[in-house]
Amino acid sequence: MSLSQTLFRPPAFLRLLSRPLQIILAIAIGLAAAALFAQMEGERGVPPIASGGDFEVRGVKVDVMAKDADSARYAGWRIAQRQAWRMLWTRTHGGTGAPALSDSQLEGMISGMEIEQEQVGPNRYVATLGVLFDRARTGGLLGVSGNVMRSPPLLVIPVLWDGGSAVSYERTNEWQKAWARYRTGDSAIDYVRVAGSIADPILLNAGQVGRRGRLWWRVLLDQYGAADVVVPIARLDRAWPGGPVTGTFTARYGPDDRLIGSFQLRASNDSGIAQMMDEGARRIDELYIRALNDGRLRPDPSLIIEEPVDPDALAIENASEQPIDMGELPVVAAPGVSSFSIQFDTPDVASVGAGEAAVRGVPGVRSAATSSLALGGTSVMQVSFEGTADALRAGLTARGFTVAVSGNTLRISRRAAPPGQ
Repeated sequence: MSLSQTLFRPPAFLRLLSRPLQIILAIAIGLAAAALFAQMEGERGVPPIASGGDFEVRGVKVDVMAKDADSARYAGWRIAQRQAWRMLWTRTHGGTGAPALSDSQLEGMISGMEIEQEQVGPNRYVATLGVLFDRARTGGLLGVSGNVMRSPPLLVIPVLWDGGSAVSYERTNEWQKAWARYRTGDSAIDYVRVAGSIADPILLNAGQVGRRGRLWWRVLLDQYGAADVVVPIARLDRAWPGGPVTGTFTARYGPDDRLIGSFQLRASNDSGIAQMMDEGARRIDELYIRALNDGRLRPDPSLIIEEPVDPDALAIENASEQPIDMGELPVVAAPGVSSFSIQFDTPDVASVGAGEAAVRGVPGVRSAATSSLALGGTSVMQVSFEGTADALRAGLTARGFTVAVSGNTLRISRRAAPPGQ
């Protein structure tokens, strides 16, 4: 028997079969191996888009006629950037008119155009576009270029319930796609998003969110460079095949699966699911931002791997804290300065400065600066105050505010004027 016959000799159970059956079985084994390889190495992940904090204006509709298709598209994009600038200004300043800018000035502020829907004809262009404005070049003109408070890095595990089964990164799905294309740069939440490839489907599956053990969660979060985990959940319910689809969206947080909030959206049919998922991701992000501002979104201390204490270093530290003999000199204790978070309404840019000025006027306030800005909503101000929370509440009440206190977080609002004034 030759060496080649010895190396490539078929297994005994194959030699017992007839030649045609051997060929068929060999083909079946090859197909099964190819399917397994495709399952492990295929394109199951959706890489998340880069989010650099640009201002985004979505849903800009244009309908333009021109001499040819290229001219119509160029004119449509020009019109879209003008409309987007007016929409962005209205969103940040209310109903006041936007400053008039030339097309060249707008092109210098725009960092990208996103085509949501597009139809191109011989001399007509109909599209729905998204326009991205560069934050560095636009923020100063808008007056909202201040720093925004950010959360610790939080790992995202989106879970989709559809047809009675749950899936996360095990296979590509619309909920994963929605979080991959969601622009997180302008959010106060520092999301850690993965592509869902290589080992991600094994480590970040739908069953992982049900684990409560801290040891595995510590290893997992350390692997992805995160401090905690957020679990946005979408559940789809179809009235009938091809009919309306109801989506129930739930925001959960941490290994203990704590509830942040939930809501429902509706799509007329399966073709509207992708748009519904995008809206669901946006609104869940708002729930997480609100939870961060009111103190509910805090990293779990049990997930932090603490370094062991060095007894020698502790002894040196204790020795350095021994009291020093000051003789007959009187010792005056420095007044205690505490840090507080104040939530206040900011319907427009002017209300931000007015709120900060009002708080700085309270006796005992050392500093007051907005750390999380939400125009048209509730912003958060970090305040250094020489005194207690009750003393700060009394000072704010004296300046005409209604104050609610929860620990070191205060919620203020202007008292309504009495009728007739």
